[in-house]
Amino acid sequence: MTTSSKTFFKASLVAMSVAAASSAYSAGFALNDHSATASGKALAGVAATNEDISGSFWNPALFTNANKTTVYASGAYVMPSMEVSNIAANNSAIAGGTSISGSTSNNDSVDNTLVPSLYIAKPLSDKTIAGLSLNVPFGLSGNYGDEWAGRFHATETSLQDIALSFALAHRLNDWASVGASVQLHKAEVVLGSAVGFVGREGDGRIQADDTGYGYSFGVALEPKKGTRLGLGYRSEVDLDFEGDVKYTDVADLNAVLTARGMANLVDTTLSDSITLPSVLTVSLEQEVTKDLTFGLTAIKTGWSALDGLNIDFDSGQSNSVLTFGFEDQWMYAAGLTFAYSDKLTLRSGIAMDNSPVTDEYRSARTPDGDRKWISVGGTYDFNDMTSATFAFTHVMIEDVSVNRTGLTEDAARGKLQADYSSSANTISVAMNMAF
Repeated sequence: MTTSSKTFFKASLVAMSVAAASSAYSAGFALNDHSATASGKALAGVAATNEDISGSFWNPALFTNANKTTVYASGAYVMPSMEVSNIAANNSAIAGGTSISGSTSNNDSVDNTLVPSLYIAKPLSDKTIAGLSLNVPFGLSGNYGDEWAGRFHATETSLQDIALSFALAHRLNDWASVGASVQLHKAEVVLGSAVGFVGREGDGRIQADDTGYGYSFGVALEPKKGTRLGLGYRSEVDLDFEGDVKYTDVADLNAVLTARGMANLVDTTLSDSITLPSVLTVSLEQEVTKDLTFGLTAIKTGWSALDGLNIDFDSGQSNSVLTFGFEDQWMYAAGLTFAYSDKLTLRSGIAMDNSPVTDEYRSARTPDGDRKWISVGGTYDFNDMTSATFAFTHVMIEDVSVNRTGLTEDAARGKLQADYSSSANTISVAMNMAF
């Protein structure tokens, strides 16, 4: 047994990454479908829109779009597809070693996901509006299974971050509004992988959670009739995850470890701290004619705040380290909104969403590439109080390769090489009701 295979169990499970393959809709592991209205135009003009209150996720000042008590409920069904091919794994991260058996392709590792959003606005006066929203800013769900050759790097991965926001927005005058919110975040992560070494394998599973806090603020301007500008900022969120790791089918593995004078794998508790990134959104909407509006948006996500994982086990085993190497990135969007009739509004948009993942640190949990969006959508007004909105988005994702070779932090995981081809389709629907 090689030195690296002796230590495979130490970190293969806990290569904890909150950016996994199934986050196919938005770059990194952000979930950007918080509004069927915004999705129909690929988020173009989202922080400056005067259409409804759902843009308040990006700019809380947009709660001032409500003149009455308003409820906006939206849901997005994300259908990702990912093909993994040319998979090759080795039990040594540097040189030598032996190949790890298992499937060399994987086409069923990502799951369909429902992303809900809810917004409620209540005017407190002619100028001041209280807002409440519930969103899932970050999330993913996927499972490679335990038969593929890269199982020591990852099997199961899921993350869910639910944010409850309380906001106030105020109209300063006829052309300027401001807003701010405080947010309560509840995040949970589940991670699994094979543990041990070839011939003496078991399974390990991490489950951890934490509660964190964030804030947002924004401004919406209309300096000239038909020209709208918006800026919104969502803060970083610090999370101190605590949870446990549980092992199954490790009796034979522990017997070998005992015979070699090595510590057994035992269920234990763990902790780690991460920071969810900030989001800065800048938008413009320009009414070209009374029926046609052009929109632009630029979104900067501060991914570099999420530098990696350094998981501490209360059992005393060595920390597990995984470097993300994320870089801050921008998303750019352009779109059109067309008032087809008094009751029907149509939308379309395109976007370029740049991935924060670098080639050097791309992993089985972060096989991310740049994305291009093509979106269409529309809203039908049943009456002055109720409307329904739909959107469809096709996401094209750059083909990428994972090449985990020669990294010291992979000494307990081994080498992994694989090619990834991904895409996603998303259907969004929403109801907007005023009382």
